[in-house]
Amino acid sequence: MVPVSLRTRGRALTAAGAAVVALALLLWWLSPFGEPLPRTPLTMSTGVSTGVYAKYGTLLRKALDKDVPEIDLTLRPSEGSQENVRRVATGEADFTIATADAVEQYRAEGGPDADRLRSSARLYDDYIQVVVEEDSGIQEVADLRGKRVAIGQVASGVRLVAERVLRAAGLDAQKDIVASPAGIGETPEALREGRIDAFFWSGGLPTQAVRDLSKEHEIRLLPLSSLIDRLHHGGGSSSYYRTAVMPADAYPPAQRGSDVPTLAVANILVTTDRMDDDLAERITRTVIGSRDHIGAQVHAAQLVDVRTAIYTDPLELHDGARRYFRSVKP
Repeated sequence: MVPVSLRTRGRALTAAGAAVVALALLLWWLSPFGEPLPRTPLTMSTGVSTGVYAKYGTLLRKALDKDVPEIDLTLRPSEGSQENVRRVATGEADFTIATADAVEQYRAEGGPDADRLRSSARLYDDYIQVVVEEDSGIQEVADLRGKRVAIGQVASGVRLVAERVLRAAGLDAQKDIVASPAGIGETPEALREGRIDAFFWSGGLPTQAVRDLSKEHEIRLLPLSSLIDRLHHGGGSSSYYRTAVMPADAYPPAQRGSDVPTLAVANILVTTDRMDDDLAERITRTVIGSRDHIGAQVHAAQLVDVRTAIYTDPLELHDGARRYFRSVKP
């Protein structure tokens, strides 16, 4: 029979050993060598690599890494707004940037899960830009008849607005021009090399690809604002276009000190009702709070404003985004 003193001593050693093991496990868990806590994977559909959406997405991811570290955000390139809306609606992406006309077009066509689309904020406006060579003789959109014109990729917001602007000017994109599906990643070089006569672009000001082209090649930007009434006459999502002025400092070499009257359409940060309310609130907070930081590199982002960000027509605000805006309401 084991003496009581030995049994007591054995129990004490066992307890001490268990404590040591527990302490070791705790230190391992707390140490940097332990497995990190799982992060919530999210995907943002952006745009072409040389466009504003892609650059904005890259900078927003950096801001979210700091503000919402439990998110593991993947950026996924796309052709533009139309593809972005479809991806988010169908669950291929969790949020994106898209133009209001593309959002409304998707809803009007009865796209899958269109009723689930929500918005976190209105961001900034895209300006419609039609670029031609300085000495081309092309003065207005109607002069593009018979010309080689890049109208954007099939699923882009550029394609949507280009076809409408051409129609408003009395041109059929399928019959009256030689249409190219090239996007902003290809069109500046194509114009410079004489492979096209003009290209459409819809993006924030300034778009770096257009700015770079203006420094290397003599170009002009066509005036577009006179087409607004014909665009609105088409109804539907065309009602989301408005007249705007492209300031002279957007592309100084091309504008030579003059503003260019054009058209604009709002960009919206789009998600769905699948997004968790807390995440939607925190993402919206970061979007508004990072305006100055992102705006230092993406000029268009400087226009993000808490007072106008709630106007996200045609989408209603996500509940989480609405909670954020109520928390900062004066």
